[in-house]
Amino acid sequence: MSTVTLIGAPTDVGASVLGASMGPDALRIAGLARALRALGLAVHDAGNLHGPGNPQALAQDGFRHLDEVVQWNRAVHDATAAALARGELPLLMGGDHCLAIGSISAVAAHCHVRGRRLKVLWFDAHADANTPETSPSGNLHGMPVACLLGQGPRALAQLAGGTALAAGQIALIGVRSVDAVEKRFVAEHGIEVHDMRTIDELGMRAVMQAALADVDEHTHLHVSFDMDAMDPAVAPGVGTDVRGGLTYRETQLCMEMLADSGRLASCDLVELNPALDIRNQTAELAVDLLESLFGKSTLMRLR
Repeated sequence: MSTVTLIGAPTDVGASVLGASMGPDALRIAGLARALRALGLAVHDAGNLHGPGNPQALAQDGFRHLDEVVQWNRAVHDATAAALARGELPLLMGGDHCLAIGSISAVAAHCHVRGRRLKVLWFDAHADANTPETSPSGNLHGMPVACLLGQGPRALAQLAGGTALAAGQIALIGVRSVDAVEKRFVAEHGIEVHDMRTIDELGMRAVMQAALADVDEHTHLHVSFDMDAMDPAVAPGVGTDVRGGLTYRETQLCMEMLADSGRLASCDLVELNPALDIRNQTAELAVDLLESLFGKSTLMRLR
């Protein structure tokens, strides 16, 4: 595997509550770089990006902090694009989930130039498919999926010069809190969804097999993992927790199956909020999961 480049984006400018800005340093304190190096990986910590502070302003024209969100996403886009151009694997440490607009826009442009198919697996309690017309809050961490599909302010929806994703390139996993208008958006666009009821009925193994069914040697696999995909009993350090999420073992199976695919080429770990955590346990959990994503396995039998 190529060098893993850690990119910190310490902002909560797109979120509903403060605290996710401390996420990158919480992951460092939990030993992320050390854990990945112990797996034999080359790791480069590129430090934290810089951007505007959180003005904590009210929504204007359907958005909160649009200018600040654009600036942060441009910084994320450029850092992600630079890592990919060097042949590295960028791991974005958030920060809130609006930052995935920048990382995935860069990944999409990279894949377009190189003629590779892109598949994004979006782990989240929420569909993140609101638009300024439908968002009850204007918080942009609830809009990145819509923006990546071209539905949003031009500065975000065409961050890399065009629409980043087609609906068939993204799958939502772990969803359980969705507005009625988001349900219509997802259905009208034909977005692949594996919600918690599907996981309950079919089991995580079958869901991951379905999500990875079209991933082959020509596919760039991007994982965008929001820590609120997990149940808050396991991962309390998040800003928008929803009961009934992924268990520890379900999530570990996801990570191990993703590692087994051998196609992981970029990643986001977002919405870690140390201000709401308990003794950094959610950050430590995130490091544990990322170890599995990058190859650490609980499997005892010979392959």
